[in-house]
Amino acid sequence: MRESSPVIVMEVPTILNDVEGQAFLQETQPLLEGGRPCLVLDCSHLQRVDSAGIEVLLHCMEDAMKRDGDVKLAAVSPACAALLELMRVDRVFEIFQTAQEAVQSFHTPAAIDAPVTLPWYSHPGGLDALKAAS
Repeated sequence: MRESSPVIVMEVPTILNDVEGQAFLQETQPLLEGGRPCLVLDCSHLQRVDSAGIEVLLHCMEDAMKRDGDVKLAAVSPACAALLELMRVDRVFEIFQTAQEAVQSFHTPAAIDAPVTLPWYSHPGGLDALKAAS
């Protein structure tokens, strides 16, 4: 386990199944109990994961979200990424190439995709243009 400012990076075990998943969950539980937990799960060593392992990841996310936090995945292998996509869990997690990129994402404000528009009460020409028009 590595800690970087308020973001905690935790390595996921090589196998994430029911037995390993429960042990992993016990290890992560104290990290998720604080206020606004920011957790990066480094999956670089993860070789095999099953549905019970996916459930463990979702449980971590649920616990973090209850406390207004987030869990992000990093270094997911193509095989694990395919399973996450197949189970449609890839839509729940932000997935990054490296743990460092995932950590940085916590410090970078999210861009807003909505276009910038003027409020309903404003006019492009300003107050003078409104007076001239009336």
